[in-house]
Amino acid sequence: MLKALRARAVDVRKDVVRMVGMAKSGHLASSLSLVDLLVYLYERELRLRAAEPQWPERDRFILSKRNGAPALYTVLAHGGFFPREELWNFRSLGAILQHRPEWRRTPGIDGPSGSPGLGLGLAGGLALGLVKKGCASRVFCLLGDSELETGTVWASIAMASRFALANLVALVDCNVAEGERLQTRAGERAFQAFGWTVAHVDGHSFADMEEVFGGLSAERSGPAALFVRTCLGKGVTFFEEGRWPRSTVAPGRDDVDRALGELNGLDGAEDGR
Repeated sequence: MLKALRARAVDVRKDVVRMVGMAKSGHLASSLSLVDLLVYLYERELRLRAAEPQWPERDRFILSKRNGAPALYTVLAHGGFFPREELWNFRSLGAILQHRPEWRRTPGIDGPSGSPGLGLGLAGGLALGLVKKGCASRVFCLLGDSELETGTVWASIAMASRFALANLVALVDCNVAEGERLQTRAGERAFQAFGWTVAHVDGHSFADMEEVFGGLSAERSGPAALFVRTCLGKGVTFFEEGRWPRSTVAPGRDDVDRALGELNGLDGAEDGR
C-alpha cells in the first residue's frame, strides 16, 4: 500500500512541475513540499466521493496555506474529481483552476483560500456546523507555519477549544530551518494551552503518517493540531531547502525538463520520494 502512495506522489510531483511551468506562474517549492501529505490525506484519510463532490457525509478540507494550490489541484485531478487535462489550463481565463482555490468553481474544494490566517476560522465554523447537524464528518485545515503569527489564528484556536470541536484537525506545515522554529514552538504552546491535542509527523514519510493519523483517529474530547515537518521543493534537488533562487517565480523550460528528469529517475523505493 505504501509503495502505491509513493508512486502516486512521484506522478503528482511531475504534474505539479508541468502545470506551473506551462502557466509560468505558481509557488512551486511550497507545492512540492505538500505533495506527500496531500496524497496521504486524499488516498487514505479523508472520506470522500470523487463522483459526488458535495456528498453531505464527506470530510472537509480547507487549504489555508494558499501557496499550495497547485499541489491540491493535482491531487484532486489524480483522485478523479475533474479531468487531468484541466491542470494544463491553470490560471487561464475561464479555467476552473485559478491562482487561489474557489469552492464555487472547482470540484473537491470546500472553501476559499483567502488572506493568511483566515482558514482555521472557516474550518472551525464548518466543524461547529457539522456538530450542530449531528454529522460525524471531520474538518481538516492546512496552515502555513507563518500563519501562526496572525491574531485570527489565535482567536480560532480559542473558539475551537471553547466548543470542544473534536471533529477539527489543524495541520501546520513546518518547512523552516531548525534555527527559525521559535514561532512554530510558540504556536505549539498556544494549541496546548487551549487544550488541543498536539502531535508531530514527518510530512515525507508515509509510514509515519499512517501511524500518527491512526493515533489521531482515536476518540478525543477536543480539537487536534498536527505539526508536519516538510522540505521546500521536496523531490527535486535544486528546489529543496530554498536552493531555488526564485521560489515565487515559475521555472523556465530548461528547469522543468531538469526537474522532470530527476522525478523520472525515482522508483518510489524511498519513503516519501
